[in-house]
Amino acid sequence: MVFQPFDPAPPPFRRRFKAIPVRTLLPNLITLLALCAGLTAIRLAIESKLEWALAAIVFAALLDGIDGRVARMLKGTSKFGAELDSLADFVNFGVAPALILYFWGLHDLKSAGWIVAMVFAICAGLRLARFNVMIDDPNKPAWAADFFTGIPAPAGAITVLLPIYLYFLGVPNSLVVIWFTFVYTLAIALLMVSRLPVFSGKRMGKRVPPEMVLPVFVVVVLFFALLISYPWAVLTLGTIAYLVCLPLGWWAYRENVRKDAEAAAVSDADVGVAPPPMGAGDDDRPARLN
Repeated sequence: MVFQPFDPAPPPFRRRFKAIPVRTLLPNLITLLALCAGLTAIRLAIESKLEWALAAIVFAALLDGIDGRVARMLKGTSKFGAELDSLADFVNFGVAPALILYFWGLHDLKSAGWIVAMVFAICAGLRLARFNVMIDDPNKPAWAADFFTGIPAPAGAITVLLPIYLYFLGVPNSLVVIWFTFVYTLAIALLMVSRLPVFSGKRMGKRVPPEMVLPVFVVVVLFFALLISYPWAVLTLGTIAYLVCLPLGWWAYRENVRKDAEAAAVSDADVGVAPPPMGAGDDDRPARLN
């Protein structure tokens, strides 16, 4: 009879997956909350509760503006978070605004209204896809981070809803207004996929001088108080101001390109001027560069 050696107890169970820091979960939770707001906006639009639908879109835009900043401050950026943010933006700022506009008035144009709603949603998806491709471009200069290429999706969603803001301010929902909405929606969609340089504002708000802390608090509180008390007037004025300022982004971008071109020309000129070669002897003629 052969005795087998006694086997020791099996090793304790070890976790196969690495624990995820909480700081990487918080930005994703904010993104998911924004996605819930966008999906709820679609439901509210179907139920003809347009005021609450627009409030949900604005809430989603505010959350979208802080999730990336929170991720960078907490050093919780991740590839998963970036992909989730893009998917949420497509729903919140592409699909939801298009459906809100369609249920509000574009359905009166039948197939034409549905087509322009689809075009807006598709352009938002294309805009987000292009952003994901261009974000890691190593050939971009440092100042290019201050600009978006085309209107970003959140700004496109807020601006494209301008006809509904005007409707709540008393503008009648006539057929002329509906056709204006058709043309306006198409124009915003094309601006999103255009090559127009637009200020990004990513570097704003990272540092606040000590003497500006209290004024910043007052301005932020005043803005939200006005937004809650007079939402349609504030959104209308903000949208118009944003559209009027778009040429300023193009001008600032061109100025940076011009400065880079001038710096490159000066650098090339400095490289092209060479001193006489050593040991040229009595030959006074300037040496030529090959």
